[in-house]
Amino acid sequence: MTSLRMPAVAGQFYPGDPESLRRDVQARLGQAPPGGGPGGSNDAVALLVPHAGYIYSGRVAGAVYAAAALPAALAILCPNHTGAGHDVAVMNRGAWLTPLGEAPIHEKLADLILEACPMAAVDERAHRGEHALEVQLPFLQVVRPGFRFVPICVGTGELEVLLELGHGLARALDRCGESASAIISSDMSHYIGAAEAHRKDMLAIDRILAIDPEGLHGTVSRERISMCGIYPAVAGLAAARDRGARGARLVAYANSGEVSGDLGQVVGYAGVIVS
Repeated sequence: MTSLRMPAVAGQFYPGDPESLRRDVQARLGQAPPGGGPGGSNDAVALLVPHAGYIYSGRVAGAVYAAAALPAALAILCPNHTGAGHDVAVMNRGAWLTPLGEAPIHEKLADLILEACPMAAVDERAHRGEHALEVQLPFLQVVRPGFRFVPICVGTGELEVLLELGHGLARALDRCGESASAIISSDMSHYIGAAEAHRKDMLAIDRILAIDPEGLHGTVSRERISMCGIYPAVAGLAAARDRGARGARLVAYANSGEVSGDLGQVVGYAGVIVS
C-alpha cells in the first residue's frame, strides 16, 4: 500500500486553495525582504530556508528559492516540533499531498540514505503533524516541477550523531545516480527583541556561512540561540562540507515583527545558499 501523507497545515501556514496558493508562492518568489542579498542563480549543494507561516517567512523563503538552481532529487531535513517518532525519522515510500498535488518520495535515494545512516529509521509518526517540511513543498512544486524528495525529521541534538548523519547523507546523495541537493528547514531566534535576535542570529549565520557544523552547534548552545532547526542544520552542513561545498551566502534575513509590528517578541528568518 502506497503511503500518502496528507497536509497538516494547509489553510493555516499557507493558503489551502490551489489557485490562491500558487499565486501566493509566485508573488513571494519575486519578493526579497529589506537587506536581502543580490539575486542570481546558484547551483545549490544545500539551502537553509525558514518554515513559519508564509505571511511571516514567505518573503525569505521565496527569495532563496528564486535565487537557487536546484536538481530534481532532494533530501529535506527538518526539526521535530511534535516530539513524535524516531530520533531520525525517514519516510521512504509514497508521496506528500499539498493543494498543488502530490510530491513523490524519491524511493531510491531514501533507501540509500537508510543504508548509509544507521541512526535513521523508517517512521511516519514524526512527519504526520510536522509543518517545517510541509511548507517547503509548494515552493518546490512551483520552482522545480517534477522533483522527488526524501523527508528526514531530526530530533536528536547529539553532535556526533548529527555529524555521522551528515556524513552518511553525503554518501547517499553522491551515490544517487543523478544530481541531488539537501534543503534544511529552520527558523532562527524565537520570541526575543528584534535587535537581540539579529545579534544572536548573525553569530549562528556566520558559522553557517563558514560551513562549520561543529562551530554552529557550539555557538547555538553557548549563546542560547533558540534556532529550532539547529539539529538538521548541523547534519546538513556536515553533508555539504563532505560534498565539497566551497562557500555560502546569506540571501535574506527578516523577522516576524516586520509584519506584525511587534518588535519586542520576534522570530528570526534566514535564507542561505550553500554552493
